[in-house]
Amino acid sequence: MADLRLVILGAPGAGKGTQCERLVNEFDLAHVTTGDALRANKDMETEYGTPRSFMDEGELVPDPVVNEIVEAELTAADGFVLDGYPRNHDQAEYLDSITDLDGVLYLAVDEGVLVDRLTGRRVCSDCGANYHVEFNPPAETGTCDECGGDLYHREDDQEETARERLRVYQENTQPLIEFYRNRGELIEIDGEQSIEAVWEDVKDAVRSTSS
Repeated sequence: MADLRLVILGAPGAGKGTQCERLVNEFDLAHVTTGDALRANKDMETEYGTPRSFMDEGELVPDPVVNEIVEAELTAADGFVLDGYPRNHDQAEYLDSITDLDGVLYLAVDEGVLVDRLTGRRVCSDCGANYHVEFNPPAETGTCDECGGDLYHREDDQEETARERLRVYQENTQPLIEFYRNRGELIEIDGEQSIEAVWEDVKDAVRSTSS
């Protein structure tokens, strides 16, 4: 199924990264994220300049530049799962003009659950491994199981910051849910289930798109 073309949507903390990793391994797909694509192509020349010219100034990379970078990544992939793109209606319209999607997966999670997930996350300062104080704690509190590094609480995962991230998501990306639902392309999955239960639903959904 390496020619599958998927988008995965969901708020911060919905579990997109976990499910993307499994999709990549199960269906032999490229995992295309906006951040990785920009870093890998930061010197790519576009009509509006290179991504580096914006990133070095700490500015948001404009949609036209992001669009060109994503298009280059998708062109190089036989099949893909897009994570973090599109982020708004204009990007969704652009994506529609360059590829035909097989499905749009949406991990639906209540805001209260998202806040609990985000604020409980801990990250290894050495290897970047992720843990959660409730759902996925390390064997020894504050210490990474993988490399023994110290775990820390990212600023992005503080409650005030987490709620602001969710507000921005609701404002910019949530309208895409209705966009794809109205087109009959949205596959909504209960993201509040266990990781394994979510994965079973994701697998079933993906297989149904290709049958």
